[in-house]
Amino acid sequence: MENRKHILVIIGSASAGSSSEKLALNFARQTEAAFAITVYNVLKTLPHFDPELAVANPPEAVVALRREIEQADGVLICTPEYIFSIPSGLKNAIEWCVATTVFSEKPVGLVTASASGVKGHEELKMIMRTVGALFTESTTLLIQGVKGKVSGEGQITDAATGTAFEQFTGAFKELVTPQ
Repeated sequence: MENRKHILVIIGSASAGSSSEKLALNFARQTEAAFAITVYNVLKTLPHFDPELAVANPPEAVVALRREIEQADGVLICTPEYIFSIPSGLKNAIEWCVATTVFSEKPVGLVTASASGVKGHEELKMIMRTVGALFTESTTLLIQGVKGKVSGEGQITDAATGTAFEQFTGAFKELVTPQ
């Protein structure tokens, strides 16, 4: 087990027990032989982005997040879409990282799970390209109508979604640990 890669999972939702969190836990179960998972679900505790502090004097919570990203072998972001965009807490966290290279060439997986999610998913991909993250279309997944596809216990109940999630997980493993 000591050869497992370290994956930081960032939960974009501010709600406890969200579909994003349930999918992240599902991912952790499916990949426990390959990955050691750290879940970061405290975006709402980060201070608002302040460009004057971003480089010279970032808050300790920001320094800790950057360190987690930098030390991870890969990052998985699981997020809902809020008002046709990514949640403000997730955008805030990424903004704190723009002045660094923590996402540069970092393997990432992007899961947007929402009622629609189309615009938020596209925005997330654009933002992650901008910060230099390494991902492919196979390491992104949009789950529309998530409330009807994931049970209260976090099990994927829709067969097509389950298959797509397994394919996404396999592609992410390959991105983090190329053969």
